[in-house]
Amino acid sequence: MKHQQRSQARLSPSSDTGDRADTADMAKVLAPRLAYFAGVARTEHVTRAAQEMQVPQSTLSRAMVRLEQDLGVDLFARHGRTVSLTPAGRTFLASVERALAEMERAAEEVRADADPATGKVAFGFLHTMGAETVPGLLQAFRADHPRVRFSLVQNYGEAMIERLRAGELDLCLTSPVPDAPDLVARRLDEQKLRLVVPADHHLAARRRIRLAEAADETFVTLEPGYGLRRITDDLCQEAGFKPRVAFEGEEAETLRGLVAAGLGVALLPPPTVPRPGVVELTVTAPRAAREIGVAWLEGRPDTPPVAAFKRFLLSRRGNLLPT
Repeated sequence: MKHQQRSQARLSPSSDTGDRADTADMAKVLAPRLAYFAGVARTEHVTRAAQEMQVPQSTLSRAMVRLEQDLGVDLFARHGRTVSLTPAGRTFLASVERALAEMERAAEEVRADADPATGKVAFGFLHTMGAETVPGLLQAFRADHPRVRFSLVQNYGEAMIERLRAGELDLCLTSPVPDAPDLVARRLDEQKLRLVVPADHHLAARRRIRLAEAADETFVTLEPGYGLRRITDDLCQEAGFKPRVAFEGEEAETLRGLVAAGLGVALLPPPTVPRPGVVELTVTAPRAAREIGVAWLEGRPDTPPVAAFKRFLLSRRGNLLPT
């Protein structure tokens, strides 16, 4: 009856909301005492447990009494200086040991990720930089940091900024270079854009072109939200027209394939390797280029491997892209 009376006194939420709040409050109360409880349960002796954990016996005894009071159940049966677990105590111990093991695993994981030699960097970058630019950067960085690990994410700019803010990325290479008060961004390089036309197009014999000359063409572009789409729209507006878009995609090389199939023209960065079926024209006006920059969250402390990779990227200013 004593167990039941304690439970009724301590655990009597009046609503679902109250139940959730009580559960959260109980977790805060219990967490500091879990290791104490596990130590006493393992040794079945308060004095011995106190010696092993290097805490005063009085502190440990009070913690166990308070834990039982907060739970509303007896966890131990007292036998002089020794104790033994009650059925409720054995049930509680099984969950406590799992919780402590998970906490230790999590602590070990974050320590490992912060290790200067073997830690991890969560790094995001644009799809167009995945074939050549990023592999080259990682190869150069790992020459001096051979055991640093990377979690790599390819995405478009706005999605990577969201993941930066969510704490899922440490750094990202993106374009345009973001300008937001909660972010730090540094310009690293510039990449010229070309007007890509089918090989049998009437403009294919040209080497240079003013973008205004493509005002009547059908364009294939990336979807709204992509940085390159925003740049395309802005350049066309500067040239005096709004592009007539026939196809929208998610990847630059897919767009190049659509151009090769005769489905439109596109403003794209240079390909990693030449693509048959297309001709790439230099745009003389307006100036067609995109800035590439690195961004990170303002005020967020860096682990040693993140700080090292950030310094490396900043050292590549003006020499980020393959020549």
